[in-house]
Amino acid sequence: MAERSALPRLSAAYDGAPRHGGLRPGIVHLGLGNFHRAHQAVYTRAALDASRAGGAVGAGGDEWGIVGVANRSAAVPDAMHAQDLLYTVVEIAPEGQRFSVPGVHTDAFTAAGDPERVVASIGASGTRIVSLTVTENGYCYSPRTGHLAVDDPAIRRDVSDAARPSTPIGQIARGLQSRARSHGEPITVLSCDNLADNGHHTERLVREFAGLLPEAEAAELLAFIADRVTFPSTMVDRIVPATTDHYRRLVADRLGYVDDVPVPAEPFSMWVLEERFAAGRPAWEAGGAVFSDEVSRYEELKVRLLNGTHSLIAYLGALSGAATIPESVRQAPIEAAARAVLRDEYRPSVTAPRGVDLDAYEEDLFTRWRNTALGHRTSQVGSDGSLKLRQRIPVPALAALDAGRMPHFLALTAAAYLACLAPLPGFDPGPHAWAMVDPARGALAQAAERSSSSADLARRVLGEQHLLGEELAGRDAFIERTGELLDVIRAHGAPAAAAEAGAAHHHTA
Repeated sequence: MAERSALPRLSAAYDGAPRHGGLRPGIVHLGLGNFHRAHQAVYTRAALDASRAGGAVGAGGDEWGIVGVANRSAAVPDAMHAQDLLYTVVEIAPEGQRFSVPGVHTDAFTAAGDPERVVASIGASGTRIVSLTVTENGYCYSPRTGHLAVDDPAIRRDVSDAARPSTPIGQIARGLQSRARSHGEPITVLSCDNLADNGHHTERLVREFAGLLPEAEAAELLAFIADRVTFPSTMVDRIVPATTDHYRRLVADRLGYVDDVPVPAEPFSMWVLEERFAAGRPAWEAGGAVFSDEVSRYEELKVRLLNGTHSLIAYLGALSGAATIPESVRQAPIEAAARAVLRDEYRPSVTAPRGVDLDAYEEDLFTRWRNTALGHRTSQVGSDGSLKLRQRIPVPALAALDAGRMPHFLALTAAAYLACLAPLPGFDPGPHAWAMVDPARGALAQAAERSSSSADLARRVLGEQHLLGEELAGRDAFIERTGELLDVIRAHGAPAAAAEAGAAHHHTA
């Protein structure tokens, strides 16, 4: 193995790297994290290659360079600039690795360090798409209502300071305002986050922000949005773990250059989009993107069957000492619980898009989750559950309850989440649970301190704090069942709780 310090950087060593030279920026992307760099950027590379191969450059093939905007940390933008804006995508499978260099970014910077530049970039006439991967937490909305968190100090600052917005919603609104006042060119706002009906959700939040502005400004911005801006909904799917030194060493060993910000990813990738673009788009279908009028159905598959089941695997695994998803799903009680929640509790609540075989979809999911080479961490999958679970559990849980059935595994998901993020005094959920990040962790800790029992904690969090929404907060039987399963986790462990939920499920099925 060569010492990394003795190797050249990617930009100097990798002659085959696609370069951004000749590309003009047409996309501003908010959220320069690993997912964007292994997903939208890869599809954009395929679109540019197809345009060039087909001689369609003059039709706009080279007008889709991406300006990547990180939120606060300058680590990725700085590393990318040191590497001529290049980085390596490492596709990880048990049978081996595949390496690629997208080379589609024309610039990268940090919003916190240059907020005026975010507005200017979105407002530039050459920008035709502003896309987002900022996680559910980045949209500054109330999980309880679904509407903009108007009392959020960051939102209030963005309303009062037009030049220096700090939230993605404020940045988009102020960028659109700049376009309306300067040239009036149309633009598409493209959410690529795991939010239900993410296009309409984003549009509502931007409109609600506009409504907080002075009357004349609000009217101007809302008119521009109605006439010149579209918000397509999308479904995105690819497992993209965090970058570690392991992947840096792998790139150095296999490719002979230093890349400080390689991105590991599974081979599988999927992108489904509505065909509603106000100012054109790259030929993303060249990379396999699907343009469909059934985005909502694909979204239900992703959010419930994949994400909902993934959450249960992560929480049960973390509680049982599993650092990664493959380690977790390898435990028989956890795999059984995962299959049961997917088949019997999530699946009845979805309608498959045309041409999708749900049995094959399930097997593909378990194949992906068993990818031991990827090592997706339970702590990463389990983070931000207070935002994620509200989108995953309520609809199927309410449907089961209304049909007279207790959704034992959805209650187990809620119980395992509480065990990880709101451990009662005397219970240690383990290092992987403690490593989970959640905006509600402080409030959950307070609820745990004030609770006298598992049942009391479930009532406080699900009933009083409405963690899973207002309607499920009124379903006492579900809350009681969550408390019972939390008791089993605390007394006997997560696998025992999974087995107990399975026995109750089979008894009542």
